[in-house]
Amino acid sequence: MKLALDHHCPTAIAAQLRALGHDVVTAVERDWHREPDEALLELCQAERRTLLTNNVGDFVVIARSWAVRGRSHAGLLFTSDTGLPRTRAAIGTYVTLLDALMRDNPAPDAFLDRTHWP
Repeated sequence: MKLALDHHCPTAIAAQLRALGHDVVTAVERDWHREPDEALLELCQAERRTLLTNNVGDFVVIARSWAVRGRSHAGLLFTSDTGLPRTRAAIGTYVTLLDALMRDNPAPDAFLDRTHWP
């Protein structure tokens, strides 16, 4: 499983996951952070990367629209500031959760057309 982190996520999460041997990029590192949401999902699909985002409302609509049109995405992992805040204090929690999720789902298409809340 390859992962992309939306611009809402601290880049330290990606750095720590890469140190653990995972293939993780961030929207900021790739200069994808200015892309519209649908274009971001297309970029992730092209690289077969599951996208971690806090932007649940917009991406649920896009994923449903794609499903109706028969389009696939590489997966969406959703977070919320209520359950998993995007703070420095939560970086270790993100790394622990995502490390386990990526180890348990190593296949490139593990989250194909799926949404998941870690």
